[in-house]
Amino acid sequence: MRRLYQFRLSHALLCFLSCFIGIATVSPATEKEILLQFKGNITSDPKSSLNSWVLSADHCQDFSGVFCNSAGFVERILLWNTSLGGVLSPALSGLKYLRILTLFGNRFSGNIPQDYANIKTLWKINVSSNALSGSIPEFIGDLPSIRFLDLSKNGFSGEIPSALFKYCYKTKYVSLSSNKLSGSIPVSILNCRNLAGFDFSFNNLSGGIPSGVCGIPMLEYLILRSNVLSGSVQEEISACQSLKVLDLASNLFTGLAPFGVLGSKNISLFNVSYNGFHGEIPEITCSESMEFFDASGNNLDGEIPLSITNCRSLKVLDLGFNRLNGSIPVGIGNMENLYVVRLGNNSIGGTIPKELGSIELLLILDLHNLHLVGHIPDDISNCRFLRELDVSGNALEGEVPDTLYNITSLEVLDLHQNRLNGSIPLSLGNILKIQFLDLSNNSLSGPIPPSLGNLTNLTHLNVSYNKLSGTIPPSIQHFGPYAFFNNPLLCGAPLDTPCSTNGNGTSSTRRKTKELSNSVIVAIVAAAVIFAGVCVVYIMNIRASRRKKVDETMVVESTPLGSTESNVIIGKLVLFSKSLPSKYEDWEAGTKALLDKECLIGGGSIGSVYRTNFEGGISIAVKKLETLGRIRSQDEFEQEIGRLGNLQHPNLVAFQGYYWSSTMQLVLSEFVTNGNLYDNLHGLNYEGTSSGGSNNALFWSRSFGVILLELVTGRKPVESPRANEVVILCEYVRELLESGSASDCFDRSLRGFAENELIQVMKLGLICTSEVPSRRPSMAEVVQVLESIRNGLG
Repeated sequence: MRRLYQFRLSHALLCFLSCFIGIATVSPATEKEILLQFKGNITSDPKSSLNSWVLSADHCQDFSGVFCNSAGFVERILLWNTSLGGVLSPALSGLKYLRILTLFGNRFSGNIPQDYANIKTLWKINVSSNALSGSIPEFIGDLPSIRFLDLSKNGFSGEIPSALFKYCYKTKYVSLSSNKLSGSIPVSILNCRNLAGFDFSFNNLSGGIPSGVCGIPMLEYLILRSNVLSGSVQEEISACQSLKVLDLASNLFTGLAPFGVLGSKNISLFNVSYNGFHGEIPEITCSESMEFFDASGNNLDGEIPLSITNCRSLKVLDLGFNRLNGSIPVGIGNMENLYVVRLGNNSIGGTIPKELGSIELLLILDLHNLHLVGHIPDDISNCRFLRELDVSGNALEGEVPDTLYNITSLEVLDLHQNRLNGSIPLSLGNILKIQFLDLSNNSLSGPIPPSLGNLTNLTHLNVSYNKLSGTIPPSIQHFGPYAFFNNPLLCGAPLDTPCSTNGNGTSSTRRKTKELSNSVIVAIVAAAVIFAGVCVVYIMNIRASRRKKVDETMVVESTPLGSTESNVIIGKLVLFSKSLPSKYEDWEAGTKALLDKECLIGGGSIGSVYRTNFEGGISIAVKKLETLGRIRSQDEFEQEIGRLGNLQHPNLVAFQGYYWSSTMQLVLSEFVTNGNLYDNLHGLNYEGTSSGGSNNALFWSRSFGVILLELVTGRKPVESPRANEVVILCEYVRELLESGSASDCFDRSLRGFAENELIQVMKLGLICTSEVPSRRPSMAEVVQVLESIRNGLG
């Protein structure tokens, strides 16, 4: 009895002390209240994801996305792709057993609350694809259990804090990609000795890769693409023998490419495209897991090493836009797993190996702008799943293979600018999935087959600059005159050349063999003299205007003699406005100073736009282009810029100059304060602009200045409307056009439009979204089509 009494007394005393000093544990009811406070901060729940979060429900059993441990405490919150809007509630810091917080694919704004520093149990934070902003919270580096951190696809700005990697001994993966981060990669990342991978891509990070990064023993993923990182990486990265994925694309790296890492037995993806790497590709040894090899857009020279044909697991081979020479290795035909082969825009010669026809699974074969000769081998038709065949810009001869109709999945066929002869095969009309067909600038003869009218998916057709004859089939006349230009014997609509009785182009009146009278001869001579005088005056006016234009153009090339600084402009700067600074010293801070993240005022699919101020109150807009293979050379860049400079319209900003180097291209234009098309369509706002939401008076007769699919549909280029679903705008529009439901994608906020106009503009938009520049119409052609649409000519 005495022992029982002592036990009860001790137990009662313990309970009393526990209540007195406050060591009672958090009850499940309190955790429910915390979750309801989180819900209270939600301002938008379009999918009703939190409808089950009510006071009367059991939060462990009934709250969607909430999971508790065996003791009844909240352990996981998984609310992904639910489009929730609002700010993150600090109340979550009261969940002392929370281990996983997954909120990606929502619309949370603000920043991660400082209170979350108290959740010491957190080992996974995923807030990717939201609208969070501000600096990356340093307290995350104090969380002792963090293993997975994903802050990607938000609006975080400033530098990556060194303290973020203060206690990262357990961290396995970090992603900060697709933000607005600047500065260098902190050396403190070397503290993460168990790191398996990090992704800092699509930011504005500068400097080099921290020395010793390959000393992280289990590093498998190193992704840094689309920044402004620089320096040599060959020696540092080649030591990363545990890597599976290396992506350094679209930076400013120079020197030799880190091909040494290809000796790793684990490497599966190697992407060093669009940098300034030079030298030859050495003989390489590929692992069995090597699937992706992209070294395009550099200054690589020499021949394609024969050893690359031993990479039997390779699926993507892209060496385009370099200075490679030699010939195409025949052994590539034995790489049976290849899906993509891109070798275009090099100095490679020889013939197209017929062995390429043995790659049964090949989807894309791009051999444009090489020095290829000979015929297009019939064996290519064995690639039954081929979707894109581009051999344009070569010196190929012979006829278009009649067997191409066997490639039933073909969507793009580009054979322009060769020396092909013979007739257009009737069988091309059987490739029903084809969308892009360009046979221009060849020596093709004979009539245009009416069977081309069967190609209902065709959005681009060009047979201009050939020797074709006869009447243009009515079923393809809607492609407009530019598709049929410079075929002297071609006649009928949409050309102005009428057809004669034999079906060829002719004059509308017969020639007569009468002798001319003296008075008629005198009249002809007088008219010729007058015409010659008019021509002389016209030519003099043109020369005068050209001299004036030249006088107004200023060119600043390269660095000053004796300059050894690395941050000055290296390249060619052309100014079209005398109001801009003309002295080199005014630009000496270099292009990096022009691209300050704090001056960011907009962005789009081809680059970001910054506001730059000079003394005297002058402001300009600077667009940093993300070329990614769109521009092949300086000549092509300046040719396109020249076309832009000739465009004048009240709705177009004044074009004031450009900058070119091998690693960076800038377009300079007048700065305007009314935002851009994206702001007006999607209601976004950048600092430095005065736009603050969507334009409620967006009439159809306004953006003929700039017409895109976004304008017609009001949708973003890429959207995720629901969980595990991604919608690509161009594919979405194409599907609706094919199904006859184009009106389903019109922007309902658009006023005063005609449905047939929008459909025609959408078709033009699809043509203009082609990834390859040669497949897109010129600006002159676009203007011609738009004018036809506006004038009701179709």
